[in-house]
Amino acid sequence: MLADEKIIQINALRVKPGKKLKLKDHKTKYIGKTLNKKDSEAMLEMGRKHLAEIQDKLYAHNEHSVLIIFQAMDAAGKDGAVKHIMSGFNPLGVKVYSFKAPNSHELDHDFFWRHSLALPARGEIAIHNRSHYENVLVTKVHPEFILNENIPGIDSLRDIDEKFWRNRYKQIRRYEKNLTDNGMLVLKFFLNVSKKEQKKRFLERIDDPSKNWKFSLSD
Repeated sequence: MLADEKIIQINALRVKPGKKLKLKDHKTKYIGKTLNKKDSEAMLEMGRKHLAEIQDKLYAHNEHSVLIIFQAMDAAGKDGAVKHIMSGFNPLGVKVYSFKAPNSHELDHDFFWRHSLALPARGEIAIHNRSHYENVLVTKVHPEFILNENIPGIDSLRDIDEKFWRNRYKQIRRYEKNLTDNGMLVLKFFLNVSKKEQKKRFLERIDDPSKNWKFSLSD
């Protein structure tokens, strides 16, 4: 029963390939229809055991690798999600990478470069806390950041037009296709949060000394 329910819950949150998605059309608070706390904890434990089994097979076959990508609104819970996932893995076969704003050395390469350095080897798993998608998310809001990449022909904000973004989307699709063609399973998760809940969590970061380090003026 729990296994069937797990499939139902996942399907309700999955975005099918090629399907357009508007976040405003989806509630930020998703509550399973039939799950209580006890069942949720049992399902989580079931998931941990399943992850451990899959990881053993992944390592033994040494043909495929897994890349887990987390993107999210600020304070949406990326760190917590990564922590829960890690609890089901053997740490010897999984690595976690957190990507912040690129430094000058990283900007001297294409925007995939630093992420490619953190890709998993065959038989291994890598978790990316933020990813190459930052280059079409943060930079879409702040296109001036693109100018720091010193891309030929992109000399001003006027050059960062719709054609530029379409080409960047195409580059990402090609990049991920190359990964999957070579045996990598790419799992992408976006954690959304309402403005109200986000504000609440920001205030908690201020009020709770143990969370002060997470708060910055940019928040």
